[in-house]
Amino acid sequence: MISDHGIPGVVPAGSMADRSQPVLVLPGGLELRPWRTDDADADALLAGGQEPAIRQWNLFSVGSRDEARARIERMHERWRAETGAVWAIARPGGPPLGLAGLHAVDLAGGSADIMYWLLPESRGGGIVVQAARRLGRWALDELGLHRLRLCHAVANPASCRVAEKAGYAYEGTMRSSLLHADGWHDEHLHALVAGSD
Repeated sequence: MISDHGIPGVVPAGSMADRSQPVLVLPGGLELRPWRTDDADADALLAGGQEPAIRQWNLFSVGSRDEARARIERMHERWRAETGAVWAIARPGGPPLGLAGLHAVDLAGGSADIMYWLLPESRGGGIVVQAARRLGRWALDELGLHRLRLCHAVANPASCRVAEKAGYAYEGTMRSSLLHADGWHDEHLHALVAGSD
């Protein structure tokens, strides 16, 4: 694949769509696995979409189990379209504790944005740090992307700590860059680049 500028694409088309979304092992007996449309996964996504902090900082809401199932179907569609990759954070065979994923995937340009959240009962143990770290390694080392962006509202210091602990370097503040329910927020930009530690 050659871009309009004559530069070869970073990751060939089909690198996601031509294979199944993998299960990624995390420390502590956890894994990142594809979301399922069963009741347990739909209920976890619904719970996340109703939790105030997740709604605030992720601009994410879900109103019903049917809507949750439809969102899970869209996750699978985005994998096939190579525009997104979303995993459930879970114990093998267990319900999701949270979500980690990539959106705005640009295979040709070699970049994506990382996102994550945890249900309240799973917070505080470093789970999301491990998920962000493992997802970054998969995206850069296995898929072949070059750069991952991690952006969060400046008013969300917990997410800043996750970014730093997971190895995403702070690059600056984007002023008034994201509209939340309470108005425009400045965001911190962190990034993980191929070849960085």
